[in-house]
Amino acid sequence: MKNIYNKFNPFDPLPPNDPAYVNCSEVRGDDNIFKEIGKTIIYSEKPTCQLYTGHRGVGKSTELLRLEDYLQKNGFFVVYFPATEGDIDELDVQYTDIILACTRNILEKLQAYASPNLLLDWLQSRWHELKDLALSDVEFEKLSIESKINVFSKLTTSLRRIPSTRETIRRQVDNHSVSLIAALNEFIEEAQNKLPEVESKIVVIPDNLDRIIPIEKGNQRTSHDEIFLDYSNQLTALNCHVVYTIPISLAYSSQATELRNIYASPQVLPMIMVKDRQNESYGKGLDKVKEIIEKRVRLVDPGIDIDTQIFDNSETRIKLCQMTGGHVRDLMLLMQSAMRQVDDFPINIKAVNRAISDARDGTYRNAVNSEEWDKLAIVYHSKNIPNDEEYRSLLFRRCVLEYRDVDAEDNPVRWYDIHPLIEGTSEFQSALNRLISNE
Repeated sequence: MKNIYNKFNPFDPLPPNDPAYVNCSEVRGDDNIFKEIGKTIIYSEKPTCQLYTGHRGVGKSTELLRLEDYLQKNGFFVVYFPATEGDIDELDVQYTDIILACTRNILEKLQAYASPNLLLDWLQSRWHELKDLALSDVEFEKLSIESKINVFSKLTTSLRRIPSTRETIRRQVDNHSVSLIAALNEFIEEAQNKLPEVESKIVVIPDNLDRIIPIEKGNQRTSHDEIFLDYSNQLTALNCHVVYTIPISLAYSSQATELRNIYASPQVLPMIMVKDRQNESYGKGLDKVKEIIEKRVRLVDPGIDIDTQIFDNSETRIKLCQMTGGHVRDLMLLMQSAMRQVDDFPINIKAVNRAISDARDGTYRNAVNSEEWDKLAIVYHSKNIPNDEEYRSLLFRRCVLEYRDVDAEDNPVRWYDIHPLIEGTSEFQSALNRLISNE
């Protein structure tokens, strides 16, 4: 029980070629990160700047780690980093934080291939303003090269952990962003010239930027618009391939056309389709969710039967899978929650119902404001979302989920539904009844 429980850690992305990985492309509208993002990078002679998005916990980091492996095998040097783990605070982010995070990670991972002098000269020019932040009480000239490079790490750490120092650091980066990016690009160019021939191009992937919490800025604009649109010139200025993760709500905002004109269309990773647009169970999608469970369980016990030894019967397993909405992290959370309800396998329907109830009341019911239930009923009924900021907010909070189907000509069709955990609430059922009675 303990070993299997830990195979369902909801917050650890799978590394490339992990035996627990399940390819769900066919139940995600044929989504393929290698074709859409990977081949754009491989085929392009000039640097590209692409966007990748999807709901939090849908599996983006796992796919990006697979992309990193794919690009490395095709002759690229990849600088991948989960930005919120060491560089930025998702509750308070500006474009300067992202530029500084990219600088730190590129510098640290490529310092063996290029001289950091220009970047260190930039830092030395800012030293009078920055040394008072307790980064160092030593004169910059007296620091070793390694210590000078480590100052960039201290800057991003201060941005993330010490709110009182953020404005000082941001002001220096903002006022001198042109010279910082120029120095960084010189560093990148030198590194690319000195990399082994089998890794002759550089790709930077700042992950987890989709977690940035939106802050209202007035005029129906948010901090997401400010970062990725108002300062797009800075974000697109790196002289290498870049893949930014962005919040899914931004991809469908009123500024989406402007976003596409700058970066091209964002690649979206949708949910696993566990039901169709007619609200009927979708067998292929449920089979994929079952396969995700099987692969993790069989890493502990290869011979175990899922529908008789892990669950008491197939109906219990199917209900748990359906209530995830095809959201991978919710699958992990529901599996762990159900396991905590029993002393030993198999998991029974009572344990699954308790896990569902806890998730519904502890997460999703509390995520919906009183005036939003009617909006959720509209999404459930129409399988679409209006172009409205309040609906995009529901998308960001995973109250509304995006799916991709394919039509008769194998073209992807985008549609939306509410999270199944919300469907069972009395508030939603009342809103749906009101909608139906008013038709």
